[in-house]
Amino acid sequence: MATLHTKSAARAMMAPSVIALFIWMIVPLALTLWFSTLRYTFYDPLTPFIGFENYTYFLTDPRFISAFENTLILVLGVLLITVIGGILIALLLDQDFHGQTVVRLLVLAPFFVMPTVAALVWKNMMMNPVYGVIGQTLNAIGIGSIDWLTDYPLLSIIIIVAWQWLPFATLILLTALQSLSEDQKEAAEMDGAGPISTFFYITLPHMKRAITVVILIQTIFLLSVYAEIFVTTGGGETSSNLPFLIASIISLEGDVGTASAGGIVAVVLANIVSIFLVRLVGKNLEA
Repeated sequence: MATLHTKSAARAMMAPSVIALFIWMIVPLALTLWFSTLRYTFYDPLTPFIGFENYTYFLTDPRFISAFENTLILVLGVLLITVIGGILIALLLDQDFHGQTVVRLLVLAPFFVMPTVAALVWKNMMMNPVYGVIGQTLNAIGIGSIDWLTDYPLLSIIIIVAWQWLPFATLILLTALQSLSEDQKEAAEMDGAGPISTFFYITLPHMKRAITVVILIQTIFLLSVYAEIFVTTGGGETSSNLPFLIASIISLEGDVGTASAGGIVAVVLANIVSIFLVRLVGKNLEA
């Protein structure tokens, strides 16, 4: 049992790390807040205080609405593909077959590919309408190639990001699936339950917590997707998300004030989503 002295000693040892982490977080946030209240650009040495004008400008910018919509579509699209695909692949990998270890390694391999490299591979080797694998396959069966990144830019990015995150979802869901007791499955079979009934009434409820964790972790990272957009489509109204829009404002327009206001808006929106997801996770863990 910890004494008062040991608790005080533990707090004293933890204090430097906590203080350093707090400073690491609060200083950039405070500077961003301050810059967001200034008319601060790379092309003007004067930085007058303008209050909330940058926020008004950013929130009323038509690009913000499209970027916000693209962010939601990107996150929801990737989550839909990875959760459903992860469940199906986990069910397949849970079966006994020859070469199971090798197949599992191959399924998990895309998660270790850097986002920039993955985007380049998909852009040049898969989705290129002339010599890409998908284009040549469609030409071979008589459908005709598709210029994915031009005709369907946001869908293309969703496919690329989902390909990267599908192994992660599969790994978490497979781990949860393997913890399911075989006795439950055998009891369901003895009661006359078929494979579909067993899946919906035993397997899927057992995987509920793992699915919730996958959604939470992936959402946090999907809100900051940037490299895939930069490498493939280069942005634009049809594919830019909030991080890409903010980066474009500061890199192309040199408007630090508006970009800082956009960063604060993005942080607020991300925290709203995170709070909702954390509560969802908490309820599922308590269930």
